[in-house]
Amino acid sequence: MAGSITLTALFFAIAGGILPALLWLWFWLKEDKKRPEPRRTLFLVFFAGMLVVPLALFFENSVFLIEKKLGIEKTFLGMAALLFLWALIEEILKYLAAKYSALKKISFDEPIDALIYLITAALGFAALENIMFLLKTFKAENMMLGVITGNLRFVGATLLHVATSAIVGASIAFSFFRKENRKRNLFIGILSATVLHFVFNYFIMTSNGDSILKVFIPLWIFIIAVIFLFEKVKHIKSNR
Repeated sequence: MAGSITLTALFFAIAGGILPALLWLWFWLKEDKKRPEPRRTLFLVFFAGMLVVPLALFFENSVFLIEKKLGIEKTFLGMAALLFLWALIEEILKYLAAKYSALKKISFDEPIDALIYLITAALGFAALENIMFLLKTFKAENMMLGVITGNLRFVGATLLHVATSAIVGASIAFSFFRKENRKRNLFIGILSATVLHFVFNYFIMTSNGDSILKVFIPLWIFIIAVIFLFEKVKHIKSNR
């Protein structure tokens, strides 16, 4: 029934948000089969990614209210700035979720771990974000539309979070043995991830329903590039 949430809808929203994220997590963890990360740490990182979603919503809403007060939220530059800042907020928070739940632990002992932990945080973030989105869809429309929407987010939004966080993870991985480059690399990584996030969101918002799948094609190509990125990171060696 539109306007209310039943237990069935709640169950499907939670399942539709978490199960696809766990499926993707299983896929990416296969890239680190030789020295897998502790399951407890992975759980903490995933949960930390979920925890920062309310923070992201708070900061994003604050930015929107500031723009609205200035009267620029409906202008092109205002919209572009809003989307860019929203993307920046999410990339920073996903990084912080991984940093304080894993990157400061002794389990972070090889370059590839940075990719694993950043992607895990991203999937936790995407899981709660998708749950909230599905609940909103179920409440406003119907279950069937929610299933269709969930599939689109499985293809699009979830992979976007994986792709952008992989960029940040790679920036950390490539400076694993060069601590003097870490701040620079991290800045470049977060900025690059933010730009990709912004571009994707911009085209999603400006495209119509007929062309939305075309927006996903470059994202799938980028995900293939992430797989090759894993292989590159696996071969990083210390020069000392």
